[in-house]
Amino acid sequence: MTPQPSDLTYAEVGATAGELPAGYHHLRRSRVIGAGEECFTTAAHRILNWDMHRRAGIGIDSSTPPAAVGAAVTMRLGLGPVVISAACRVIEVIDSGSIDAGTENGFAYGTLPGHPEIGEERFWVQRLPDDSVVAHIVAFSRPGRWFTRIGGPIGRIAQSRITERYLDALMCA
Repeated sequence: MTPQPSDLTYAEVGATAGELPAGYHHLRRSRVIGAGEECFTTAAHRILNWDMHRRAGIGIDSSTPPAAVGAAVTMRLGLGPVVISAACRVIEVIDSGSIDAGTENGFAYGTLPGHPEIGEERFWVQRLPDDSVVAHIVAFSRPGRWFTRIGGPIGRIAQSRITERYLDALMCA
């Protein structure tokens, strides 16, 4: 498990790489987004350079252009006249490099104080030996602010829709 930076809001740092912890809402989504090296490279670039988020309609302020371990990122999502900010820290960058086992690229980040949720999210693409490219998103979260506690199921619906927008943003051609 990844060591926990002291400013993250949860103890289960790195859990999106394995068994998701109890006491949280779990999300797992995967989608074939295309095939071939160009698709894999494009999708990996979109994830690592925050373009997946931008293409999904999320505003991004990051301390590093490509995701890097320790980098802070603040996301902004507007809901009418209300803008919600959510700060996270990158806890892992994924780069397997081996086509035999399926090449993987992406990253995981965890929530910082003030984020509407508490938890972690992992985004990566995988190029399989049959040349297909699959995008994966895994997350665990629970409400972290008064308005997400009150909102209950609305937060889950919003998370599900944003996840679908992320996957759409990674589609090749």
